[in-house]
Amino acid sequence: MTSAIRLGADIGGTFTDIALECGGRIFSTKILTNYAAPEQAILDGIDIVLGEAGIPISDLDIVIHGTTLATNALIERRGARTAFVTTEGYRDVLEMRTENRFEQYDLNLRLPEPLVPREDRFTVAGRIGAQGRELAPLDEEGLRRVARQIAEGDYRAVAIGFIHSYVNPDHERRARDIIAATVDLPISLSSDVSPQMREFERFNTVCANAYVRPQMADYLGRLQSRLRAMGARCPVFMIHSGGGLISVETAAEFPVRLVESGPAGGAIFAADVAQRFELEKVVSYDMGGTTAKICLIEGFQPKTARSFEVARTYRFRKGSGMPISIPVIEMIEIGAGGGSIAWVDSLGRIQTGPESAGSEPGPACYQRGGERPAITDADLVLGKIDPDNFAGGAIPLSSEKAGAAIARDVGARLGLDILPAAFGISEVVDENMANAARVHAVENGKNISDNIMVAFGGAAPLHAARLCEKLGIDRCLIPPGAGVGSAIGFLKAPFGYEALASRVIRLSAFDPATVNALIDDLKSTAEGFVRKGTDGAIGREITAFMRYAGQGWEIPVTLPDRAFTAADTAHLADSFRQCYARFFGRAIDGLDGLEIEIVTFSVKAQDRRPAATPVRLTEGRGTVAAPETRLVFDPTRGESLPTGILDRAALGAGMRAHGPVIIVERETATVVTSPFDVVMQDDGSLLMIRKGVQA
Repeated sequence: MTSAIRLGADIGGTFTDIALECGGRIFSTKILTNYAAPEQAILDGIDIVLGEAGIPISDLDIVIHGTTLATNALIERRGARTAFVTTEGYRDVLEMRTENRFEQYDLNLRLPEPLVPREDRFTVAGRIGAQGRELAPLDEEGLRRVARQIAEGDYRAVAIGFIHSYVNPDHERRARDIIAATVDLPISLSSDVSPQMREFERFNTVCANAYVRPQMADYLGRLQSRLRAMGARCPVFMIHSGGGLISVETAAEFPVRLVESGPAGGAIFAADVAQRFELEKVVSYDMGGTTAKICLIEGFQPKTARSFEVARTYRFRKGSGMPISIPVIEMIEIGAGGGSIAWVDSLGRIQTGPESAGSEPGPACYQRGGERPAITDADLVLGKIDPDNFAGGAIPLSSEKAGAAIARDVGARLGLDILPAAFGISEVVDENMANAARVHAVENGKNISDNIMVAFGGAAPLHAARLCEKLGIDRCLIPPGAGVGSAIGFLKAPFGYEALASRVIRLSAFDPATVNALIDDLKSTAEGFVRKGTDGAIGREITAFMRYAGQGWEIPVTLPDRAFTAADTAHLADSFRQCYARFFGRAIDGLDGLEIEIVTFSVKAQDRRPAATPVRLTEGRGTVAAPETRLVFDPTRGESLPTGILDRAALGAGMRAHGPVIIVERETATVVTSPFDVVMQDDGSLLMIRKGVQA
């Protein structure tokens, strides 16, 4: 596969990024996202990169795609009308949530509205117990009545979520068969989509899957047919939220797994950089046109989780969004991209986002009808962006329109001239991102300043130096192709899948035969998905999520990949205590009757990839002077300074330039503020390094 011609396509909220790997080179481009026909931007971008590479589309061996379409459909509530069928007595779980007040003193607490309103939720009698035994038979006649009601309604999808179906899915499967005999609609089962305990999270996840399923199936079908019409004969794979590749068919059936697919590609891109440079602690910073994402990477692997939230109603507040219970690369994401709108609130404070100008109409400077100021407008006014060389000159920018929008919506409100108003916008968005990074690090028990930053995305290199100043980070890498980093990350993603199943098993009642059978079943499921994309060697990672009995949440404990015996009980207990001490400082010992239990098992399978060629960081072997300068506002000095402009392609390995300086390339520009220098590395990466700090 290493010599194959591979193409990655990432649809973002503002830009669609294309990266083509051919003959050891990367050809890339950025196209404004087409909201009406998202696949059109991919096809236009493919034409561009294939033309640059000089190859026909029939030579493509694989297309790898990631998209924010599922995420946006959930956030903007543009999914299909969905019928939710659940156990009698559990109709309002989606609305009651967990009854947790994430902001306990807010008397006007706002929660996301459930995806499925009450009138579209149906209940049937029947009950599976927590141990998987049938306590009451399924009311099949009642199900037929529900099916007729669904048939008479204007529904486009059905979600089924029964209590305790994660341990015994028989009732859900029977309900699917009965409903499918009456209606011809896609039906999603919670036991297939998210076979994990906790009914609110599981029910919300299956509803989200059903909600976006018709839209994603239509889109993926159009994309495949239009690629074939262009002459492509290669398979198309999707990157899922956990960072692996799955088939289009699997993605169409479980589109909720695509909710964080684009950001996952960025995390893989950063992890690959970390492995090449042998950096144990990395924080990835991905800022595009609509959002900014922060992810911690340790031991060359992004941190992962079993659930995450979308559409939070309170920034940084866990519990204020819709929980999606699937394997995911864990990161924090905020509405802080190049297109994020700047505004002044009732207290006279500059605010940015979460609303974005997107690609239609875009920031005011795009000259496409946008009139409200965005981050890109502020960057342009501050001199960070060359108006004649944005996106390689494909999008000419207007400094006048940017300045007018900032003056009207921010400057006039606060009595500021255009330049300080633009600096205020930029400073607020940088501080928001710094706060997000601090929160994410603290939640994971980490010190953010111990990390090296890897910055990518169209807007991140413009803001990375200032973010490093605020976070106390001394070094930042901007890899080659940073402007389309997520799309390049797709090309490095393995074929992978994570299968999970919840079974509450106390170690005092540990049954090795039951556990071995369950893990073998998960192995078969995970490897089955991986085999749809590769016939190479597969590696596995087995994890048990464990806790002290009575605790509310679990911690991951890595298990050996072998059959278990009764003698392994002590080993499991010791492994749990070690992990618990690593998370919380010490294990809980000495309490009589305090038991340890396993709650969920996970098997992650992925194909094995060759190790990256290592690269050593260098401080530079000589300095280079910029052939031209322009005035750029320097936040550290608080004034516009003559700033050198260097073309990235003209820098040789080991060349060092003193800040302030801007390194320009087609898809982005790296702004090096006065506290930093920048050094070209042997692999083409740029290393921003604080003056006086050793590489």
